[in-house]
Amino acid sequence: MSDLSDNPLMNITTELRFAEFDPSHVVPAITALIDRAEEQTAALEQNIEPGWDALMGTLEEIWSPVWAAWGMVCHLNAVKNSDELRAAYEEVQPRVVEASLKSGQSRPIYDAMVALRESDEFESLDAARQRVLEKEIKAAELGGVGLDGAEKKRFNEIANTQSKLKTTFTNHVLDATKAFEMVIVDPADTEGWPSTFRSMASQSYNGKYPEQAGNAEKGPWRVTLDGPSAGPFLRHSRNRAQREKLYLALITRASEGELDNRGLIVELLKLRAEQAALLGFKNYAELSLATKMAPDVAAVRAMAGELEAASRPCAEKDKAEVEAYAAAHGAPNETEHWDTGFWVERLREERFSYTDEQVRPYFPLDQVLSGLFELCGWLFDVEFREDTQSVQVWHPDVRYYRVCEAGGKEIASFYLDPYSRPSEKQGGAWMNTGLQRKRIGDAIRNPIIYLVCNGTPPVGDVPSLMSFGEVVTLYHEFGHGLHGMLTTVDEPGVAGNRGVEWDAVELPSQFMENWCYQKKTLKEMARHYETGEAMPDELVNKILSTRQFRAGTAMLGQLAYLNVDLELYDGYDPEGDESPLALQQRVFERVQVVPPHPRNGFLCSFNHIFSGGYAAGYFCYKWAEVLSADAFAAFEEVGLDDGEAVAKAGMRFRDTVLSLGGSIHPMELYKMFRGREPKTDAVLRHNGLA
Repeated sequence: MSDLSDNPLMNITTELRFAEFDPSHVVPAITALIDRAEEQTAALEQNIEPGWDALMGTLEEIWSPVWAAWGMVCHLNAVKNSDELRAAYEEVQPRVVEASLKSGQSRPIYDAMVALRESDEFESLDAARQRVLEKEIKAAELGGVGLDGAEKKRFNEIANTQSKLKTTFTNHVLDATKAFEMVIVDPADTEGWPSTFRSMASQSYNGKYPEQAGNAEKGPWRVTLDGPSAGPFLRHSRNRAQREKLYLALITRASEGELDNRGLIVELLKLRAEQAALLGFKNYAELSLATKMAPDVAAVRAMAGELEAASRPCAEKDKAEVEAYAAAHGAPNETEHWDTGFWVERLREERFSYTDEQVRPYFPLDQVLSGLFELCGWLFDVEFREDTQSVQVWHPDVRYYRVCEAGGKEIASFYLDPYSRPSEKQGGAWMNTGLQRKRIGDAIRNPIIYLVCNGTPPVGDVPSLMSFGEVVTLYHEFGHGLHGMLTTVDEPGVAGNRGVEWDAVELPSQFMENWCYQKKTLKEMARHYETGEAMPDELVNKILSTRQFRAGTAMLGQLAYLNVDLELYDGYDPEGDESPLALQQRVFERVQVVPPHPRNGFLCSFNHIFSGGYAAGYFCYKWAEVLSADAFAAFEEVGLDDGEAVAKAGMRFRDTVLSLGGSIHPMELYKMFRGREPKTDAVLRHNGLA
């Protein structure tokens, strides 16, 4: 592999060489790395010596270069997508899946792991290594190691096909999002638009059509399906026909034409049902829950039912209020789906006496980060230092920070990709790990984390001015990041959020959201981008008072997604008379107080459960919300104004949940922090649903 020595995907150890990357690097590097790993694995299978180091340590050294390189490729495919990278990704993806299956289904290695678990040495292993071993054995069993002959062949065919379909599904959503635009040329159609949105829409048009560039005051303006564009438009546009056009494009995304995902959904559901049956499960939901905290589907449905019962009266009240408000303001017939966002925003502005435009100037990204870093310093005794010189990034907007103990010792680092780039970047927000914490010889390799958002970009000389919702999203993703950055576990298989049961992964992220609704936090991070003045108390109080605004509606919306996910994977027959979209409509009608639009094709862009990791697992958000609300209640109980007590609780949270990650079962870890199992009281109270 000497001719690959300059390939940035080779020999990834402590740094990621993004600036040197080209899509042409993907196929040769991944192919060479897998070839080497498979050769080394075959040699290991022929001579497996007993003991942790000889077995698990060797496997980690063999395969970690492959997964480090493939992780970098997957990351770039999500944030720097191009035709060339897609082609390379899709060419080598089947080989990656095949290699993963082959190594996971090795009978000699599986037998050796089971023998290690049953040996005297197992009891001498620390908790992290015991968890790694247990999880690797479980992964092998769920990965088909016990299958033989035709069954194993079919299982592997299913895995390969699923992988391809998931990639196609994601690409369809991205391409459908990019394909839609609405160019607005009449200034009258922009009446009521916030100035920041007007400027962003003008910049979007000028970037797409530089030869016909205009300005924010006279136009033209370009609106897209990207979150920072579509959301403000539906809330502020007074042109009802244009709202309808955008709304219909949004809900039918990837459900029509060449980018139609409906057929892919059916195929994925069929394949996953067959996969579960091959492994001895009744359905895919049972297979999914085999690696979750939740004991069974019945427990998930019980949790969802409790939340739904508490939320429905509030949601009914929400619906009546917005309809009455629209009628009182001369629009009794404006009750269509594209009207709701507009009238909810008018109601919110009137009830709480502030607009989104008043808030944004106090949330420039740099100031929000400063407040976030100060909060984490208080809670977790860490510091953050931006490094603009010594690392490579994949886009000029990307930032890099080093995470240090208060005394100065570096313990982690992270990349932040904060802004929307719909031409090349997937929508949404997420955290991922570039490199896990790992002991290499006598040294510790610090973790490197990716934090990706799709926030409002800067416009001209004006910095990114965030909505409060974008602030909450940043805090959420930063909670995931802290999970990865503050780990003290040296085994990569259970360091950070790796190895954490999926319904506990959202605990740190949703925990961090709570701090956005605390006056002290808000005051410290909200400063005007031009004057530096702190946000006035009156405006702070107004923002805090909106936390429970339409909380019942929001809860039912999430429960609708949760129930659709469960219905699809718990007994649904994709070859039966009811289509997946018909099931979606039926469930939405049952759970939500406003029936869905007849053309609603939400499932066709529901990446979470079709191309992401939440198939039969979307409930994890609500399961973890119970944990996170109860965890935050521990801080409320010691008194949020008692700085010393809060800091002490923060360090306890760090030393348990954040530090120990996947090395201990999450329920045991939670009890180490809280002293008991979680209760639902706090989540209902925080949402005004108690």
